[in-house]
Amino acid sequence: MDLTRPAVALITGATSGFGAACARRFAADGIALVLAGRREDRLQALQRDLSTPVHLLPLDVRDRDAVARALTTLPPPFDAIDVLVNNAGLALGLEPADRVSLDAWETMVDTNIKGLMYVMRAVLPGMAARDRGHIVQLGSVAGTYPYPGGNVYGATKAFVHQLSLNLRADLVGKNIRVTSIEPGMAETEFSEVRFEGDCDRARAVYTGLQALSPDDVADAIHWAVTRPAHVNINRIEVMPTMQAFGPFAVSRRPT
Repeated sequence: MDLTRPAVALITGATSGFGAACARRFAADGIALVLAGRREDRLQALQRDLSTPVHLLPLDVRDRDAVARALTTLPPPFDAIDVLVNNAGLALGLEPADRVSLDAWETMVDTNIKGLMYVMRAVLPGMAARDRGHIVQLGSVAGTYPYPGGNVYGATKAFVHQLSLNLRADLVGKNIRVTSIEPGMAETEFSEVRFEGDCDRARAVYTGLQALSPDDVADAIHWAVTRPAHVNINRIEVMPTMQAFGPFAVSRRPT
């Protein structure tokens, strides 16, 4: 994206974590921002910290009609979105598939898949009409590497990865770029949400290592977005140095 001209970025899930960090990183370049999230007080607090034009969208991305209304009625200049950071998402629980709550699975599907689709689909026609834009989708290493209890969360992130590749195929010939950002362990509110507000259990996830920070991921997103217009970064997988891959699990039972 050419940062020498005015630009607008829409960031979902902007109330904390990667979304808030992206807002601050983009604001430093003078990019106008549309910030979407469910917690209006958090959006307002973030807006006060930013020196760039900001339009707030208190919004739950799971609400298809609300997403469509909000994104088709944006006032100028916020209606000409150059960059979408499709960040809203969550994980719930670590129970194995035979014991997990179906409600948790449905919430992850509704947010990580359907909400992501609703926002992307609402923004894409405008990008196509203007023949410019960049869609950044927040995936996860969980979409590539399985782990116990990752079940549907990992599957939703595999969807994000594949949808991003399929968008590239659909959009060939248009000046619209698509990037899947796939972080590993990052210290945000992610684990607090996963463990339903159990802060002690959430902190234990990161004990003894330096996890990625929201700013680390925002830097990766900013780098992808600011490459020359003819360069598309298909995918960035980023993990803490102290996170890697384990051996295959083998269960040996008496015969």
